[in-house]
Amino acid sequence: MKVMAAAVFPLFFAIETLAPRVSRAADWTDQDLATAAALRDQALSGTQAFDHVSSLVTEVGPRFAGSAEDAAAVRWAVNKLGNLGFERVRSQDVLVPHWVRGSASLSILTPYPQPLEAVALGGSVGTPDEGIEAPVLAVASLDALNALEPNAANGKIVFIDQRMPRTRDVSGYASTVGIRVQGPSIAANLGAVALVIRSVGTSPDRVAHTGSLVYRTDAPRIPAFAVSNPDADVLARQIKGGKPVRLRVRSTSRELPPAWSANVIGEIAGTDRASEIVLLGAHLDSWDLGHGAIDDGAGVAIVTEAARLISKLNRKPSRTIRVVLFANEEFGLSGAREYAKVAGDEIARHVIAMEADLGQGPVWKIESRVDPQALPAVAQIQTVLSSLNIEPGNNDVGGGSDLRPLREAGVPVLDLALDATTYFDLHHTANDTLTQVDPKTLDQSVAAYAVAAWMAATKQGDFGRLAEDARK
Repeated sequence: MKVMAAAVFPLFFAIETLAPRVSRAADWTDQDLATAAALRDQALSGTQAFDHVSSLVTEVGPRFAGSAEDAAAVRWAVNKLGNLGFERVRSQDVLVPHWVRGSASLSILTPYPQPLEAVALGGSVGTPDEGIEAPVLAVASLDALNALEPNAANGKIVFIDQRMPRTRDVSGYASTVGIRVQGPSIAANLGAVALVIRSVGTSPDRVAHTGSLVYRTDAPRIPAFAVSNPDADVLARQIKGGKPVRLRVRSTSRELPPAWSANVIGEIAGTDRASEIVLLGAHLDSWDLGHGAIDDGAGVAIVTEAARLISKLNRKPSRTIRVVLFANEEFGLSGAREYAKVAGDEIARHVIAMEADLGQGPVWKIESRVDPQALPAVAQIQTVLSSLNIEPGNNDVGGGSDLRPLREAGVPVLDLALDATTYFDLHHTANDTLTQVDPKTLDQSVAAYAVAAWMAATKQGDFGRLAEDARK
């Protein structure tokens, strides 16, 4: 049986009186801080977050933008938020691109024939029905590709063999993802007929990692593929052997007319400052290879459950807590851009925004991009979270992809950094399934988001607005 938050206030009042008095006097009452601590410990004792993820991946499954499953996910989310007691539950129509993966194959023809595990990159054009056969030109990195002479890849399939390092934060991904995003157009301008990359992921398993590419308007569109790390190793060894290597690639990927999806929004209404908004975001869509449990079913569950726990308190937040489940983060931030566009003047009433989009966690660091005068308040939030082994971070974080349009409009962001050590083993792969989700890890993340949302919604002052030079 879970202990209700109100019953534990006296205990946490005694503990939290040790917190710095200056910050408390300026921002929170003792009762606010006691409620935050109670929320933290209640979540650690068990939440419904795993049930939310299980429901999403069981009743909907993969939900790529524009697909029938994407539309089913919108219906699921509207029903879920309504059944959980959220207020003003609504959908916000969003026009999204509609790309269909089809099938893909990639094989070494010479010198030692064998098939490789590969997927088409998101947005890639397909090949002719018979596929494409060509010799391979291998490069070690995007920089090496950029350094090639014009026409160096004429008639060849370029292979970028750049391995992603494993890191706790997203720096390993950030240092590598350019091969996927920019590689196709750079290779095409050098005369390549197709591009193959080592998967931008850390999995040692034989699963390939998809994700969006961006075609430049000044380059031909060539088909692009990712191969799994073990298969990239096979290809690299054959190339290293010194004999000419020839590949055959085939894909039936295609682009269809845009389709309608929707952001799904629900709220926990505030009291005396109800017009001010604390936003908790995650994205509802997923790639089509796995079930989307980690990316971003976990994020959907974290923000939904954090807000639900707050809604069950005897004390209500001063500000409104708004959960936004964004459409089409994976393939162009369509939902995030539409939300900011529709919000218009309401953006000025967004006090702060947070997003969960890096798997299940645990949260290990709190970072921000707020007015520097609000940093003592961020430090106080970290103090309440310190028992969860959450460290303080810096004040120059981006805050998450779906928050970019809000940040560019001056909305401060708070980032509860989810541990990404193993996340990129699963991200954008067929292994993104419910079996990868640990309920207790999810509960720790819920605890962190619930505390941060409650404290943001009860803070006496705000977090300022971002200066022009801090919005990018």
